[in-house]
Amino acid sequence: MGRRSRGRRLQQQQQRPGSAEDGGKRNGAGWEGGYPEIVKENKLFEHYYQELKIVPEGEWDQFMGALREPLPATLRITGYKSHAKEILHCLKNKYFKELEDLEVDGQKVEVPQPLSWYPEELAWHTNLSRKILRKSPQLEKFHQFLVSETESGNISRQEAVSMIPPLLLNAHPHHKILDMCAAPGSKTTQLIEMLHADMNVPFPEGFVIANDVDNKRCYLLVHQAKRLGSPCIMVVNHDASCIPRLQMDVNGRKEVLFYDRILCDVPCSGDGTMRKNIDVWKKWSTLNSLQLHGLQLRIATRGAEQLVEGGRMVYSTCSLNPIEDEAVIASLLEKSEGALELADVSSELPGLKWVPGLSQWKVMTKDGQWFTSWDDVPHNRHTQIRPTMFPPKDPEKLQAMHLERCLRILPHHQNTGGFFVAVLVKKSSMPWNKRPPKLQGELAVPQASVPLNPVEPPAGSSSDPSELESKLAPGISDTEAMETAENVENSGSKKDGVCGPPPSKKMKLFGFKEDPFVFIPEDDPLFPPIQKFYALDPSFPKTNLLTRTTEGKKRQLYMVSKELRNVLLNNSERMKVINTGIKVWCRNNSGEEFDCAFRLAQEGIYTLYPFINSRIITVSLEDVQVLLTQENPFFRKLSSEAYSQVKDMAKGSVVLKYEPDPTKPDALQCPIVLCGWRGKASVRTFVPRNERLHYLRMMGLEVPAGKKREGAVGAPGAGVASPAEPEDEVDAASPAEPEDGAGAEQEAGLDTSSGGDPAGAGLPR
Repeated sequence: MGRRSRGRRLQQQQQRPGSAEDGGKRNGAGWEGGYPEIVKENKLFEHYYQELKIVPEGEWDQFMGALREPLPATLRITGYKSHAKEILHCLKNKYFKELEDLEVDGQKVEVPQPLSWYPEELAWHTNLSRKILRKSPQLEKFHQFLVSETESGNISRQEAVSMIPPLLLNAHPHHKILDMCAAPGSKTTQLIEMLHADMNVPFPEGFVIANDVDNKRCYLLVHQAKRLGSPCIMVVNHDASCIPRLQMDVNGRKEVLFYDRILCDVPCSGDGTMRKNIDVWKKWSTLNSLQLHGLQLRIATRGAEQLVEGGRMVYSTCSLNPIEDEAVIASLLEKSEGALELADVSSELPGLKWVPGLSQWKVMTKDGQWFTSWDDVPHNRHTQIRPTMFPPKDPEKLQAMHLERCLRILPHHQNTGGFFVAVLVKKSSMPWNKRPPKLQGELAVPQASVPLNPVEPPAGSSSDPSELESKLAPGISDTEAMETAENVENSGSKKDGVCGPPPSKKMKLFGFKEDPFVFIPEDDPLFPPIQKFYALDPSFPKTNLLTRTTEGKKRQLYMVSKELRNVLLNNSERMKVINTGIKVWCRNNSGEEFDCAFRLAQEGIYTLYPFINSRIITVSLEDVQVLLTQENPFFRKLSSEAYSQVKDMAKGSVVLKYEPDPTKPDALQCPIVLCGWRGKASVRTFVPRNERLHYLRMMGLEVPAGKKREGAVGAPGAGVASPAEPEDEVDAASPAEPEDGAGAEQEAGLDTSSGGDPAGAGLPR
């Protein structure tokens, strides 16, 4: 179609009734911009919850009124990073002060307030909607700050009630944690923060295994987790209701991996999210809950099986429906026969308002028909309604469950979404896992025989131990299941140090083909030059280094914790790993010209820095400003102290370290570690753009919106566009890379274009 034809068609459209000229309304039917206005009414919803009495007496009108109001925006400052206090200080003393006495569209802007129940004022809520934040010129600076800090991983925009389950999990740095239904990853990031409570410990003993059944959502999960830069996170792709039982090598013996903490945030009907997902008003019926109950119970049961004795599991939903909430918990407690009990967590989050769980409820069909017990359900309804959906009949058994210990959060109490959470503690093995194990001597497997690489199975046989395990009798013990799985693995020859994807054909029917995880052998000639160039400490765990290729040059080196290495090496056939490890070194194309072919990667510098004893330049706050606002500043532009360190240094990758001065409380009080490159006469930093802007903001420098797009930083002395991250900084170890090298962020629909120089090119000479 030519330009003239398009012009004529546009004119015709503008002349029609209901066009843009009359505000986008069509025939007076209440259409705005072509979208019908959703009426926030659902009589069946009101009838159902009034009958169940989930809302305290006299509060129904407030409850419904809150549901019809938009949800306030909430944000969380990541707690484990050393910069958390600085970000909090910056928010309170700069951005929030600018919002005082501000009016937008005639409405007074309320200054954000901390969530009373979240520790250390690290979570805040505001009445500013996304629409106002994006469109109001007065709030543009604040909006840019939120977007940039979110990309840097320093702020997470997360719904308030979503922050509760990780807090109640009470995780510590030594805990092995499983997040069963993790995507999109906001709760997972909270768990990672808890692992890194002590920033002086680069490798905590614990780890987080984050699982999701949706392959594409796993890549969104990778993107979220990568922002925190932890070597203790692994993303896997399995159905949570039958997630494989893993094993670890303990002193040369294979042992079942039981988790200390399990987060079970199951798929749900989501009627607690009506304030942000307004489609729920129109689509709500009890059918969703009836269909999801079985899956929720299976996921919770699988979680309980994999929990260690004395461990804690949090079950949560964003649904208010007892069929998805108390019915699942009651059924799980009943079948556990005392192995599980509900913990009393009423005092663990002071300031949080909640109502106790129900001990009596009824089941309603989508047509509005009620049933009070399983005996009342006609036979033709038995496939839709199950006995586990009803409360236990025995009053003593029901009382012993203490269902009142469950927490239901109602929207009108603290201006939040609706939510349900229950905390379970495991007292003993589940009844079907209590058969006495065989003699321990029969289970000992020498470490040398641990299989590491999958082989294709013979025709007609199953190669997936998780499949084999699911076919075993329900009463089989953990140890027997593990021994059988080992027998399957021990068939065939394996290649040391290579953890490939599962060979099962079923696994290949969906998702992307994953690259293997290849650990660097101890005698690999690639490592000694790196160790010498950076004077790495003898305690550096070089066996934890891995790559994602078995052939050709190794372009990226990644690092995992010792415990995750153990998990990877012992479970390559039963686990579909999407991503793990943090990038610590990248190869330069022209690296052979220098003493070391690998330069440092900013992503993993805080993990790597404690082990580096050479190539460190101590810089002042003024030096940091120069380095972040100028592309290749000459040595002479640095302070005399920095100049004296850099002038006699050989060319190559360097660490630029700023240590705060406690005698100057007004100056930046958090340490900064940057990766850089020492050229012939100048230095440059290799820092991603959002991280660069973050550091500048912490120093009190603003970034003008106009220059931001061009990559230039509007700070004093900034005459050159700030250098972008080189191409090989883009996360190539993000798994499932297509042939052209696109990483996980591209699979998730995210822009990973670096806009910088290719590796090795553009380095200062």
